[in-house]
Amino acid sequence: MKLTSVLAISVATAFMALATPSYAEVSELEVAEQYGISYLPLMIMDDQKLVEKYAKEEGIPDLKVNWAKFAGGNVMNDALLSGSLHFASGGVAPLITLWAKTRTNYQIKAVSGLNSMPLYLTTNNPNVKTIKDFTDKDKIALPAVKVSIQAVTLQMAAEQAFGPGQQNKLDSLTVSMSHPDGETALLSGNSEITGHFSSPPFQYQELAAPHIHTVLDSYQVLGGPASFNLIWTTTKFRNENPKVYAAFFKALNDAIGQINKDKPWAADAYLRISKDKDTKAHILGMLNDPNVVFTTTPQNVLKYVDFMNKIGSIKAQPTSWKDLFFPEVYALPGS
Repeated sequence: MKLTSVLAISVATAFMALATPSYAEVSELEVAEQYGISYLPLMIMDDQKLVEKYAKEEGIPDLKVNWAKFAGGNVMNDALLSGSLHFASGGVAPLITLWAKTRTNYQIKAVSGLNSMPLYLTTNNPNVKTIKDFTDKDKIALPAVKVSIQAVTLQMAAEQAFGPGQQNKLDSLTVSMSHPDGETALLSGNSEITGHFSSPPFQYQELAAPHIHTVLDSYQVLGGPASFNLIWTTTKFRNENPKVYAAFFKALNDAIGQINKDKPWAADAYLRISKDKDTKAHILGMLNDPNVVFTTTPQNVLKYVDFMNKIGSIKAQPTSWKDLFFPEVYALPGS
């Protein structure tokens, strides 16, 4: 072979190497979860070391996965932006907010759905039959004022109840509080908290008490079943860690498949991992509720987007639900 041909091949090879970025994937993965049975797939992923299992199949034998528990999506978002967190999990509203704010830089999108579940606003105040009955003497606990999915759902309900432009009418009554603390405060009857907008299992545990009743159901507000929790990350992380990302996605699907295949086993797993003192019968009843579904398919996400855009919470409007998600879920019947 002529020297000029060898040089040409060498130059071409070097150029291709420069044109195709090569990244060393993370050796430690930081994943966040929150409180409640809605995060059961993540609990199982942690308990069974599923991400590590699939990482080995992807050629990464020594991946270390660290799990952190947060009380609200707003705190996780800060950690994600700082780079101290790789995968966040939480309600639809925090993801939408972050997607809109980072479209020109971090480009944060959802990996997939985690579940679809109704969220109940409960109260210990016998005089409160609808949200119109709340007064300045009431306080409503929810994960994060204004930005949590419960807070945005309450704004949607307020607009429906009080009329256009009245979405913030009940915001002054809301208090940021973790679900366990909110449940304790509501059940005690000795707190300023008279309402709690939470999620499974807390809402079901509260309703087991005779002095607690439901004021609002998120499915009624949305006009049907809707995603409660999603998983999200940055485009940069996905691009630079394709094998770790693939391992995480496979692990998530594996865990959800196990839950849907054997609900009694899933109930036992939740009680063992969470150390919740509830009964198996009560937890199994939640898992068998036809409105409680573990799935990666996004559902009714755009209804939150449309509302948040209308009231000015976000300044962007996607053309499809797929604009908010990475391609791995595009084949699913999302909405």
